[in-house]
Amino acid sequence: MPDADLDRGQDTKPLSAEASSTDASSIDVRGRLDDELAGLDALELVVERRPSPGRRIWSATWPKLAALVVSVGLWQAVVWSGWKPTYVLPGPGPVFGQLWQRLSDGTIIEAVGRTLSRAGMGFALATLIGGVIGLAVARSRLLRTAVGSLITGLQTMPSIAWFPLAILLFQISESAILFVVVLGAAPSIANGIIAGVDHVPPILDRVGTVLGARGLQRVRHVVLPAAMPQVVAGLKQGWAFAWRSLMAGELLVVIANQPSIGTQLQVARDFADAPWLLSTMLVILFIGILVDALFGAVERSMLRRRGLALV
Repeated sequence: MPDADLDRGQDTKPLSAEASSTDASSIDVRGRLDDELAGLDALELVVERRPSPGRRIWSATWPKLAALVVSVGLWQAVVWSGWKPTYVLPGPGPVFGQLWQRLSDGTIIEAVGRTLSRAGMGFALATLIGGVIGLAVARSRLLRTAVGSLITGLQTMPSIAWFPLAILLFQISESAILFVVVLGAAPSIANGIIAGVDHVPPILDRVGTVLGARGLQRVRHVVLPAAMPQVVAGLKQGWAFAWRSLMAGELLVVIANQPSIGTQLQVARDFADAPWLLSTMLVILFIGILVDALFGAVERSMLRRRGLALV
């Protein structure tokens, strides 16, 4: 028996050494495997570092500046070509000089202030009306069947076609301009909300219902947040329609003693003052670019919060 025990003891020593070496090698393999998997995960989950605010501003600004320089250069080239006399089509120098003069004496600032106040009021009313109509149509099959096509038809209708009716109803007044601005913008906003609600994933709606969201709570906490990208797109398009309707309104409905961008255009045309006319048009273009940049910033921020954009 001792000999047998001794034999077993001698046999167990090599087995223990062999087992420990096997354990060590398996740990080694697992370690290398974990490292390799971590490397693969790192390749798939690369998250770019956000650039500094200064770099982001510069990267968003320099293409616009380059486009501005090219546009001004083409404008000057057309003037040098002699296609039209300079009193009809002046170059950038006289136009920017006229713009600086009107900025210095404050006339353009007063006109822009009045126009933007009208635009803000009209766009706010259009957002309220279009929002209520859009939500009602999006949640009711009967309303969608009844007025869905009508909203699209109103959206495609030229806003200038409403001005004869607006002047007939409200005479030459602020109300006539606001009437057309609201009719120009509200259908686009309503259609944006309808499209956004239609594209809400059904699973989000079911989860909200399971968690107890009912009625207005469901709309506020589930439907609207999920539909917000399309809603913002509708608001952006609604602003474009409101701005164009307002410019047409200020040209047609000239209210005495109330200077605006539209009246500046009208007076410049009456006096055949091309630098004045073109400088006013540049102001309109600048406001459009600025508002578009603001909507773009809102869209990018929303996409970042949803993990759909890195920068």
